[in-house]
Amino acid sequence: MAFTYMLQCADGTYYVGSTRELDRRLVQHQTGFGSEYTRRRLPVTLIWSAEFERIDEAFAWEKRIQGWSHAKRQAFVAGGLDAVLGWSKRTRRSSR
Repeated sequence: MAFTYMLQCADGTYYVGSTRELDRRLVQHQTGFGSEYTRRRLPVTLIWSAEFERIDEAFAWEKRIQGWSHAKRQAFVAGGLDAVLGWSKRTRRSSR
């Protein structure tokens, strides 16, 4: 099994990662050994995760979500994939 996960950092930013061992990775992040980014923004809280059969699938989702804006990540956490379908800067600009 593999996981993609999103953490909310103390400063309100989000961190997205993937791993084969979610519990171990969360402990690493929470104790300052997960990544340089989260180490400077403790404490961190798991706000979303998904399980995949293969690590390459989890990694692909990690990269996909990393390309999203903060607002899109917030919408995704609150409403799932349906909340961000069709989401793009162009779509949001034209709806204003």
